Amino acid sequence: MTSTTTVTITVRYFAAARAAAGVETELLEVAGTVDDAIRTIRERHGAGLGRVLARCSYLLDEVAVRDRSTPLPAGATLDVLPPFAGG
Repeated sequence: MTSTTTVTITVRYFAAARAAAGVETELLEVAGTVDDAIRTIRERHGAGLGRVLARCSYLLDEVAVRDRSTPLPAGATLDVLPPFAGG
């Protein structure tokens, strides 16, 4: 039997992700990886945010997430960044 540790992270939403989530930041209890956090966010906020998440990039403690199987450390901050328009 494997034991999975749940950690609390802060999720910060920007632009269209903030509008779809209806909040700027939230605490999220999740076990596992960045991908697990994204799945939990989608389940919590529904299809509207789910469509935005599909186009987002992510920062974990201010570092671009290249591999969504990256483990989540306790107390981390995950930034949800939709594509930005403009120049």
